[in-house]
Amino acid sequence: MATMNKPEVQTLGSRTDTLLVSLAVLIALAGVIGFTFWSGLALAARLGMLAGGVLVGAGVAWFSEPGKRFIAFTREAWDETRRVVWPDRKETLKATGVVFVFVSAMALLLFLIDKGIEFGLYDVILGWKR
Repeated sequence: MATMNKPEVQTLGSRTDTLLVSLAVLIALAGVIGFTFWSGLALAARLGMLAGGVLVGAGVAWFSEPGKRFIAFTREAWDETRRVVWPDRKETLKATGVVFVFVSAMALLLFLIDKGIEFGLYDVILGWKR
């Protein structure tokens, strides 16, 4: 019997990592819940709770191996977005024009198909004259 190739599954390495990740998620969740439920406070205080919960949660997660891998991944993703070559104004306007023409043509085509089906169904098949 042939063996199937199984993809590598990454698991948490230790109970300490599991505890740290769980604690980090709970702290970040506490910041989100604080932001949501204390709507009577000033916006700055609510944003402080949200940012504080997320930052303290990220700090706790930093001490676990999965947290370190996640933070390294986010740094690499941020670096990758900085390397993206964004289109200039001329290219953006040109692409927008192409999309506008295509959408207009599709709308006209669908309108004509709809009217053709309507004519065929109501006037030809059913014989209803409007």
